[in-house]
Amino acid sequence: MQTKRVIDEFKNEPFTDFSKPENAAAMQAAIEKVRGELGAEYKCLIDGERVAIESKFKSFNPAKKDEVVGVFSEVDDDLSLVQRSIDAATEAFKTWRNVPAAERAEYLFKIADIMRQRKYELSAWMVVEVAKTWAEADGDTAEAIDFMEFYAREMLRWSQEQPITKIPGEDNSMEYIPLGVGAIIPPWNFPLAIMSGMTMAAVVAGNTVVLKPSSDSPTIAAKFIEIVEEVGLPKGVVNFVTGSAATGEAMTTSPKTRFISFTGSKGVGLHINEVAAKPREGQIWIKRVVAEMGGKDAIVVADDADIDAAATGAVQAAFGFQGQKCSACSRLIVDEKVHDEILEKVAELTKNLKVGAPEDGDTNVAAVINKRSFDKTLGYIEKGVAEGGEIVVGGKGDDSAGFFIEPTVIKNVKPGDTIEQEEIFAPVLAVIKAKDYDHALEIANGTEFGLTGSVYSASEDRLERARREFHVGNLYLNRKCTGALVGVHPFGGFNMSGTDSKAGGREYLLQFMQAKSISRKV
Repeated sequence: MQTKRVIDEFKNEPFTDFSKPENAAAMQAAIEKVRGELGAEYKCLIDGERVAIESKFKSFNPAKKDEVVGVFSEVDDDLSLVQRSIDAATEAFKTWRNVPAAERAEYLFKIADIMRQRKYELSAWMVVEVAKTWAEADGDTAEAIDFMEFYAREMLRWSQEQPITKIPGEDNSMEYIPLGVGAIIPPWNFPLAIMSGMTMAAVVAGNTVVLKPSSDSPTIAAKFIEIVEEVGLPKGVVNFVTGSAATGEAMTTSPKTRFISFTGSKGVGLHINEVAAKPREGQIWIKRVVAEMGGKDAIVVADDADIDAAATGAVQAAFGFQGQKCSACSRLIVDEKVHDEILEKVAELTKNLKVGAPEDGDTNVAAVINKRSFDKTLGYIEKGVAEGGEIVVGGKGDDSAGFFIEPTVIKNVKPGDTIEQEEIFAPVLAVIKAKDYDHALEIANGTEFGLTGSVYSASEDRLERARREFHVGNLYLNRKCTGALVGVHPFGGFNMSGTDSKAGGREYLLQFMQAKSISRKV
């Protein structure tokens, strides 16, 4: 007889301490295990069956650009698989939507259990497929576990009796019901955490989904799908297809998809929002779009700030995972009175970062995701210099073996310059001099984005002004602007940064449900 799970208060999954020899040895062993499995083919999962087509694409290791990580079906060349997946999800929804919330939540708890058991291995796949350093990969896996644990508990909470005003003569209630079939399109930069969180948040709310991972990180998604199969999720609830733009377009435009959950670039997110707004023949609903897009995030340093803390926070936020986070600090806005001092410290810390293979435990900065990103980033650096910027540290790239770009700090960047306005998504930090705190906040708010931001100051009045005036979804005071924890820092941004979904927050599951009010005369 199976013991009933005791559901205690949510707590974040601890990060692994790799300074302990046993943990470092376990991680190294996991990387070796993963290396022995490179190049395998992974099939799509449609209605519980494994499906492959002749047309293929490969996933490559960005740090060893010719190393094949996995082989996948290119569904762009046979979009009938998308329709089969949507049909399977539509059929599965008929029963899955009626499965009790506690039973749906239990699947997420089981997935979290398996993720913990395979923590090193899952992290090792991210080291190899997207060039995450050990710490960044471990953080990704911990966040994935957090999402499973948090969303399972949240579904139990939303399934309880909801507070409404009672009146005599009627028995009234309000309950949350699922939407239907969802298209899940996650990014490559958090290929386990965001991918699994987006997928299972929709599923635990009672929906069925078609998941298309990024073509830069399909292997990690395939490993997650193996766990989904292992816990016995009913067929058709999660369908897995691999492809590129055409596959995603077919998913978003189908009249049978009820919602689209997307995380990625501003351009793609706006396109999805546009096409989702147009009803297709046979469509009987207005599609819901959950879109988390880009950022041009700033750390503001006032003249009374702790300079050492601000410099450390800026470097960590700018160059963690090669700056490939929508929350990364790409703008350091400094009061002119402390500008030179903090620039010197930032430069020194940046020079001490180790650029190298992500498999090495002491690497701080590894490769960017692909050739397109490599070329684009070097182009932005050139543009920054052409517009008057001066390279303080870095500025060069080497793609002979992998797509490595030195962590780069550029000073003399002016408000409105290209690299101060456009998201680069790479290890490039623009340093902007502000006249005073008022000017710094003005610069910070002077982009089309509004995702994360940070202010370093010893003044309570200044910090309070930031609370009121710094228009971002996630504001951090006297700490770096990356590292949001599930449940602690609900995540999502304003303006062109997206729909402010607040992933990892108490409202997130509401985006995958609709409220039904029921009244009975008594």
